[in-house]
Amino acid sequence: MLRGIRGATTVEHNEEQEILNASVELMREIAARNELNPEDIGSIWITMTHDLDAAFPAKAIRQLEGWDLVPLMCAVEVPVKGSLPRCIRLMVQVNTEKSQDEIKHVYLNEAKKLRPDLASPKV
Repeated sequence: MLRGIRGATTVEHNEEQEILNASVELMREIAARNELNPEDIGSIWITMTHDLDAAFPAKAIRQLEGWDLVPLMCAVEVPVKGSLPRCIRLMVQVNTEKSQDEIKHVYLNEAKKLRPDLASPKV
């Protein structure tokens, strides 16, 4: 079965290394909380708010060991007035037997404000 796992994080500055580090941190956390390996993943959609243009987050994820063949796509988030700035979001599409309520979405840093109901790890 195909399931989507959402994740989001923020960075303080539009700097390449900060964007790359935050992207890896978010992907690792999603993988750890959901017990994923790259072979489980069908694809990953990555968006960033329009104020981030210093790096492609896919570059960092692709460099993780075993992740080089995972299909990744970057795009710009819809620029809604008042939306959370400097935000990176992931939609990880995974093949899993887990039910929707077993999926653990991940919200880090200021992105916790986006979905406070999902921001805390399920125990």
